[in-house]
Amino acid sequence: MNSSVNPDRGEPREIQVIPVNGFRNRDGEFEHRVPPVSQTTKAQKNLGELAGVVLSDSHIERLTYLATDPQELEHSQVVKHRTPFGWLSMMNFRAYAPMLSPAAENDRLLADASYSADPNANRGRLALSMPAPHDRYATLVHSDAFEAVMEAVDRAAIAVQKDNPQDIGERIVESALTVVPATFTGFPGQPGEDYTAVDGNCRLNSCLVLLPVERGWLTGDARDHTRLRLLPSYLMRLPLVVRRELVRKIVKAATKRLAQLRTGTETDLRERNEAAIALNAITVPVQMIVGFEDDDPLRGMQRFPAAVRSVLVQMNVSPKKFSDGSQHAVMAEEIVTALHDEGLLDGEQPSAELATARRDVLIGRGQVPEAMGLLGLDGLPDLRFARVVQEFTRRGSAFNHVVRSQLGKTGLYLSYRNGPVVELGLRSYSASIEAKALDSIRKALDTGCLWQDLVDTEWTVENAATDDAIDGLRDRAHAGDTQAALMLGVLGMVALVLTGHLRAAGGSAEETVGTTIARTSVGQIIKGLLETEPGREILADAVKRSRAGSPLRWWDSESKSLVELPSDWATSTFNAFLRQAVRHGFISEAERNNPAAQEAARLTRFQEAVSTAKDRLMDLIDIRDENGTVDKIAWLEVEPTFAILAGITARLGKIAEPEPLSDSW
Repeated sequence: MNSSVNPDRGEPREIQVIPVNGFRNRDGEFEHRVPPVSQTTKAQKNLGELAGVVLSDSHIERLTYLATDPQELEHSQVVKHRTPFGWLSMMNFRAYAPMLSPAAENDRLLADASYSADPNANRGRLALSMPAPHDRYATLVHSDAFEAVMEAVDRAAIAVQKDNPQDIGERIVESALTVVPATFTGFPGQPGEDYTAVDGNCRLNSCLVLLPVERGWLTGDARDHTRLRLLPSYLMRLPLVVRRELVRKIVKAATKRLAQLRTGTETDLRERNEAAIALNAITVPVQMIVGFEDDDPLRGMQRFPAAVRSVLVQMNVSPKKFSDGSQHAVMAEEIVTALHDEGLLDGEQPSAELATARRDVLIGRGQVPEAMGLLGLDGLPDLRFARVVQEFTRRGSAFNHVVRSQLGKTGLYLSYRNGPVVELGLRSYSASIEAKALDSIRKALDTGCLWQDLVDTEWTVENAATDDAIDGLRDRAHAGDTQAALMLGVLGMVALVLTGHLRAAGGSAEETVGTTIARTSVGQIIKGLLETEPGREILADAVKRSRAGSPLRWWDSESKSLVELPSDWATSTFNAFLRQAVRHGFISEAERNNPAAQEAARLTRFQEAVSTAKDRLMDLIDIRDENGTVDKIAWLEVEPTFAILAGITARLGKIAEPEPLSDSW
C-alpha cells in the first residue's frame, strides 16, 4: 500500500483523488464518472472514417469503450511513428486500466522462459508462439490456446509486479503505455479480442493490484463480496460489456465511500484512502497503435508484428531495463523475422514451407520437431543449436544488410552475432537445465562462442545424430575436411559448455594445473582443440557421451588415448586442464620437462600474444571505422609501439631461419 503518512508530523494523512478530466460536480469538485455507452456512438463513427485507422469494427467499438472520455475521440487525429518497415499510426488518450491486458508474453522474461525447442519442456509453461499478422487489420493474432495465453499473462503480471512495482495510488500513471490490438484465435467458441500493453506492463499491473474487486462482480453472484486480487485472466474472460460494467462498479463503490461523512477514525481514513487510490489507479494514459502502412504496399500487414516489436527494446529502458539476455532474445527474433520476411531463409530452392520451417527452428517457440524433420534433421537440441550458429554466421550483402539494420550497427562482427546465437541456442535447453546452471552456461558462451572460421568458410549442418556420424565427422576432420571440422567444433562446443566442462576461465585454474592456461573465449578454445588430433578426439567423445548422459573422458598423453576422468576431477578441473592443453599442447609431464618441448611451448605463447595483439589492433581499426574517424593517430602516441615491434622483429629474426625465396624469383 502506498504511504499515507504526513511527512511533516509523522501522522496519517488523507490521499486526494487526482482529476483526469474537466468534469466537476455541483460543488465544483472533480468527480470521476464512467460515461454511458451512448457517448461512444459518434466516436466509433469518427474512428471508422479516420485516415490511418486500420481496425475492425469490433476493435473500434472496444477502443471507444475503454476511453475515459469517448467524446475526445470524436475529433481525434492519428500521429505517425517511423519503424524500419513503415509507419505505425497511433492515438493518445486516457483509458481505463481494467479494459486493457498485459502483453500475452512479457519479453522481459524471454531469457527465462521455456521453449518447445527443448524436448523436455513442460507443455503448460512454454513461451507462447510469436503473434502473426492479421490479413487485413493492424492486429496481432495469437494462435495459442486461450488458457495457455491467460496462464502466461498472469505469470508475467505476477513477475513484473514483484520485480518492478510502480509508485501508483497517491499519484496517477503519467507515462503512456503503448497498446496494440490483439485477436486470440484459440478463444473458446470464437476469436477473442483485446488491447494489450506491449510496453508498460509494470505500470498496468501496479494499477490492477490496487483495485478493490468483489468476486461477485466477476461471477454475477451479488451475494459474494469476497475481495480478491485482480489478475489479468479474470478480465480477459469477461465479455466487453461486462468488463466495462466492472469498471463502473469499481468507480461507483470508491466514489460512494468517499461521499460518506468523515469520522476521523483510523478505519475511516484507511477506507477513504483505499477508495482514493482505486480512483487514481483506475485510468492510464495510452499510446494506442491503430494502423500500419508498410513501405512496400504489396506486403499489407505482413510486417506489422515486426514493426510493433521493433520499438520494444528502446521503450523498455526505464525504470527497469531489459537484461542483456532478454535484449538479445528480442533482437534475435527481430532478425529471424526480418530474414524470413525478406525471403532470406528460402535456401537454394525457394520454398515457403521450408522457409517457415527454418524460421520456426531458429526461434524455437513452436512446431520445432516438425520443422527439424522438414529440414532433414533429427530433433536433437545440439543439432538445432548448430543450425542457429550456422544461420547467424552466414555471409552475403543482403543477409549482412538485414542483420546490421536490426542490430543498429555499421559492421557485423563476431561479438554482434554472438548474443543472438546464445539466446536462441539456449532455448533448446530452457527446461532441461536449472536456471542457476543456465546462468553459468550463458556466462561462458557470452565470452564468445563463435570463431572466425565459421564466418570465413561456408558450411552446412549435417544430420550427425548417431555415434557413427560423429565418428565420421572426427575422421574427416583428422583428414583436413573443413566442413566436418566446423560441424564437429560446434557440436563439441555445445557438449562441453552445456555439461559444464568448458566455462569462462576461473581465477584458480593456474593453481589447479600448475601452469598458465589459455584465458580466451569459448570459441577460441574450440578453435584450438580443432587444430590438434587429441582435441578433435575430445570434442567427438564429448558429443557422444553428453548425448548418452555419460561422464566425459580425458586425453591421456602417455597412452595416446581417451581415459576415464580421475575420481577427484570436478568439471572445473576439466576446464582448467582443457585450457592448459590449448595453450601448451596435449603433452605428458615428461614431454613438458623436455627442453625442446619447453621451447616449443614458449614459442606458442609468444605467437598467441602476437595474435592477440593483432586482434586488438583490428578492434581499434573497427571502432574507428564505426565512429567514422579519419584523423591519423599522433606519432608521439604510437612511436613506443613501433619501437617495440621493430625490436620484436629483429630479435625473432636472430633465432629464425630466413624467409624462403619465392619460386618465381
